[in-house]
Amino acid sequence: MSTELVKAPPASGSKALSLSSMSPRDAWLFCESLADTPLLPDAYRRQPASVLWALEYGRALGLDVVTTITTIHVIKGKPSQSADLMLSRARSAGHKVRITPSSTSCVVSIWRNDDPEFENRIEWTLDDAVTAGLCEIRNGRPYSRSSKGEPQSWEKYPRAMLRARAIAECVRGACPEVLHGAIYTPEELGARVDAEGLPMEAEVQQLRVVRQGEPDPWANPAATVQAAVADVPAESLTPAGRDYLHEAMKADDAATVRLIWKDAQAEGARPEYLAQIAEVGKAKAAAPTPAADEQIVDVEIVDDPVATAEHQLRATATRAGLDNLDEEFQRSYGIAIADAGIQQLTEMNQLLGGAA
Repeated sequence: MSTELVKAPPASGSKALSLSSMSPRDAWLFCESLADTPLLPDAYRRQPASVLWALEYGRALGLDVVTTITTIHVIKGKPSQSADLMLSRARSAGHKVRITPSSTSCVVSIWRNDDPEFENRIEWTLDDAVTAGLCEIRNGRPYSRSSKGEPQSWEKYPRAMLRARAIAECVRGACPEVLHGAIYTPEELGARVDAEGLPMEAEVQQLRVVRQGEPDPWANPAATVQAAVADVPAESLTPAGRDYLHEAMKADDAATVRLIWKDAQAEGARPEYLAQIAEVGKAKAAAPTPAADEQIVDVEIVDDPVATAEHQLRATATRAGLDNLDEEFQRSYGIAIADAGIQQLTEMNQLLGGAA
């Protein structure tokens, strides 16, 4: 049986930063600034409206800014919570939670505070993971690889993955009211996650299915624009509250424009406006790139935030004069840097940054 420590929510009068202390204008300016930092999860980078939505959602849950950004993630347009946040909220609501992990399974039991005699019990096993298509069993061990043949979390951290699945399912069944609509973890919504259950990359959104006879603005945006009504003012096409076309023009690459196009479509933007965004994306995809294998063709290329965090950590260690970074990291966290998640890398980077 394990004994787990869960941080209590900020006490009343906490000095933690929250939207409740800001005016609407200050909140927007804050979200614009926050969206520019590379430390944010990919889904929030250069998306101040998404940051504002997430922080407002977190405020409704009583969470401060940092807790919201690190534990609330938008995957395929749906809010999700980390398993640890679900666990913390269940306990904060007065429900009793007990977790019993092993190398091949994890049992989570919840006794509600209004029904303390009934045990809500969920067990997740490796057999359940195989049935769900999350991994295979080879030579008695979990096996899960990406399309590039890289080991994924179910292969590297099976205990952590079993724990997260069991917690999420048990909390959903026993006390769904504490979740406030964010009923899934990022991994359950299809995100690739690290040992802490945090998304490791931006979601790769698929464009809608194009039926026969229906124009595909990404395949031939110029034709779509020509077929659209010419010279339509952008203002009349912009969904209220967000200038998607302007965001597309400022985007760094076609992959980001694809996500903007998808958001605009979901908001009900007119075809003419979507075609203009698609034209911008086509132009960015056709722009010269440093290497041929980096060109965006039919798939989206996303940065690996874990690799970026590791690069930043090593740069900070060099500035701080730390020659044995790998040894110090292993000693502090009990794992190699190559196996670490973005949260651990970022934490170590911040610690070293104070000594640099």
